[in-house]
Amino acid sequence: MNKYMILCVDDEREVLDSVLHDLEPLNEHFVLEAAESVDEAKEVLADAIADHIPLALILCDHIMPGETGIHFLIELKQQDETKAARKVLLTGQAGLEETVQAVNNASLDYYVAKPWDGENLKDVVIEQLTTYMIDNERELMPWARILNAAPIMQAMSDRRLSLSDG
Repeated sequence: MNKYMILCVDDEREVLDSVLHDLEPLNEHFVLEAAESVDEAKEVLADAIADHIPLALILCDHIMPGETGIHFLIELKQQDETKAARKVLLTGQAGLEETVQAVNNASLDYYVAKPWDGENLKDVVIEQLTTYMIDNERELMPWARILNAAPIMQAMSDRRLSLSDG
């Protein structure tokens, strides 16, 4: 089973620690990384790309020193190595105009407002990862026991049917 990365980006260490805690059950199957700035996130991504670990999902705050989270998500959508990753904005600060910009650039897959419910965040992440795997992974069966089994099984069935139609 291939390893994939989940990257959490927030300039507040307590927020990062809380997100990592909420996503701890996924740690066995995904590389969980945290970054306190966009620059640090770019370094983490460069290392992951060099190690052939694809970015499956990024959870990103909006208001951070330097580059904003939405600008970073738009940037990731334009790069071959990261465009397929699911992008989740986790913030209490993004204005409507900036959020619309991210949605219109197809750079945002989900929005989670701070403060969040830990179980809800985990559910959102699992849903996004399920979509990512269906879209990007050839071998879906191992993911059915980790992520949302029903859509994965449906995708496997659809793939078999499309092969028999050809």
